[in-house]
Parts: sequence; structure tokens; C-alpha cells
Amino acid sequence: PTPEDKSKRSEELQKEIEGLSNKLSETRSKKASLTNQITYMDTQIRITQLEIQRSAARIEEMKVEIEKLTGKIITLEGSLDNISEVFIDRVVATYKTGHIPALLLMASSEGTSDLISRTTYLKRIQAHDKKLMYEVQATKTDFEDQKILLEEKKTELDQLKLKLETQTIVLDEQKKDKEYLLEITKSDEQNYQKLLAAAQAELEAIQAIVAGKGTETEVGHVNEGQRVASVIQGPSCNSSGAHLHFIVRKNDGAVQNPFSFLNGIDFENCSGSSCGSSDGDSFNPSGDWRWPLDAKIRYSQGYGSTWAVHHIPWLPYDFHNGIDINSTSSNTAYAVKNGTLYRGSYTGMAGCALRYVRVDHEDSDYDTLYLHVNY
Repeated sequence: PTPEDKSKRSEELQKEIEGLSNKLSETRSKKASLTNQITYMDTQIRITQLEIQRSAARIEEMKVEIEKLTGKIITLEGSLDNISEVFIDRVVATYKTGHIPALLLMASSEGTSDLISRTTYLKRIQAHDKKLMYEVQATKTDFEDQKILLEEKKTELDQLKLKLETQTIVLDEQKKDKEYLLEITKSDEQNYQKLLAAAQAELEAIQAIVAGKGTETEVGHVNEGQRVASVIQGPSCNSSGAHLHFIVRKNDGAVQNPFSFLNGIDFENCSGSSCGSSDGDSFNPSGDWRWPLDAKIRYSQGYGSTWAVHHIPWLPYDFHNGIDINSTSSNTAYAVKNGTLYRGSYTGMAGCALRYVRVDHEDSDYDTLYLHVNY
């Protein structure tokens, strides 16, 4: 294909991507169903495939451009050498001519006419030399510009290759997400609706608890490291897996990143596609609080925009307001700081009561919430 054909194909791919992106927005706005979710995922996969094709085509175009530029630079370099050599010869000749005394020039001339001819010839030589000097400078400038452009093209090519690698990884993840959805739901709409309903009910309960809408009873003062609850080892209200949902909250209701307060601890990262996978959420504690659970920590979801948010389609939130953890050695949950202990629960739209405890820290305006626990 000619460069024009490749450019046209790239434009066609872009138009197809834009059309599918519009379809993606339409599908997102429709009622949540397994069919619509699969359509959404298929569209995502197709868009990524087209983006891969477009990146691959652009890489080939870039290689051709680099090859042409390299050839042009080689030609310019040869021209610059030739012109420079001629210019140097002319400078030497002009220098010698320019140092002929005027009286000698007049004496060697065979009359006025010959003198005028020689003078005119010298002026033409000087004009030619100026033109030659300009050509040397112009060729040198063009040569340097083309070298800079070549480096820019090489950098762009490297970036395109990295982009293609990323797109290929994304495509693989999207296909795995679809396979996981079909596997977990067994391609059954009712199973999908159950997962969706449970996730929505859990979100509603967690948001209500954070907003202070739970029913609480004050227990009394607790010291750092004292037992406050036990993590439920098995399914609990709107949750199918054993974990502690741990939240750090300011008294004004704003949630905080727990890693800004907790200290380092031995852990296993299971927050990505599998335990120990490279796509898990970051685990970067930088504070001095003790942990609410004993080591070794099994880390299943991080704070904020997590792997689960991006890859589990029935989750109704795009921001995780705490961390999900469990201990491989004990189910006991501890106070991370001294404070006042409260036991609470919230019964939401699913009808079950989500139990939690809260510790109001005595030395700051923070409190900590422990969800999916028994007292």
C-alpha cells in the first residue's frame, strides 16, 4: 500500500473507533443487565482491537518516514561535504586574488577594456562566493533540522511501540474480564442481577454508615492494640467473602486513605487478577498506626480507583472508600489508636444488618470503622 492508502486506512479506523465509542456510551446508559454488559464488553474489546490496528499501521508509517529521513540526511551530509570543499577552495582563491595590488592588476591589464573585464569578473566571483557561502549555511541548517526531526520521529516510534504493548495488555485483560463474567454468572441473567443487587446493597449500607446513619451503642474506652471485634470468616451481609472493610474517617465525614496512617506489615497482595499478580492495587503504608489485624495480611482491595473497580462489572462504585483485608493468622480486630469504642449496625434495602464497630480516637479528629465483623 502507498503512504496515501495507509493514511486513509488510519482515518477509517479512527472513524470506526469514534462510532463504537458512541455506541459504548449508549450501552452504558441502558438498564443494567447481563446482555447489555456483554454488549458493552464486546464493544470495548472491538475498540481496543481497532486501536491496536491503528497503532500498528502508524508504526509502519513511522518506519517509512524514518527511512526516508535517514536517506535525506545521508544525501545532505554528502552535499554539505562537497559544497564545503568547493567553498574552501573558493575562499583560498579569493584570498589570493584579493591580495593582488591594484597597480599590479592595472599593469598586467592590456588596456582599459581588459581592466574593466577583469574587475567585472572579480565582482562576479565575489557574488558567486557569497551565494556559495549562503548555500553552505542553508544546507548545514537543513542538515541539523533533519537530524533533530529524525530523533523526534525515533522518540515517537518508541512511544507508539509502548502504546501498542499497553493496548495489547488491555485487550487481554478485557477478554479475561468477559470470561470471568460469563463464568461467575454461568451466563445467567438472574445470577448477574443477584450480584448486582448485593453490591448495590453493600454500597448503600457502607455509605450510610460513613454518613453516621448506623444504630450505635457506646461500649467504652479502648487502648491501642485491644480487641474490638472479630472478622466474620465466611459470607456476611451483602458480602460473599471473608474480609474486614477498614475505613479511616475525619469527624466531618470525609474518608481518608488508610495507608497514610498505617505502618508497614507483612502482606500478600491479592487485589489484582490473582494473588501475587503484577496488576494488584498499590500497598504503600507510610504512617505510624498499628494494623487492625495481625500479620500476615491478605490484601484484597485497595483505596480509591482499584483493580476491582475497573474489572468487576457489577460493582456500582468507581471509588473504594477503605481497604479490604484479612489476616492469615487470626480473626481478631484491634484498635489502632486509643479511643472510645462503639458497636453498630445498619439495615438497608437488602434487609440484612451489616455489623460494624467504630473507634473515636481520643488524640485526633479521626475515627476508624471496621465493617463485616462480629462483636
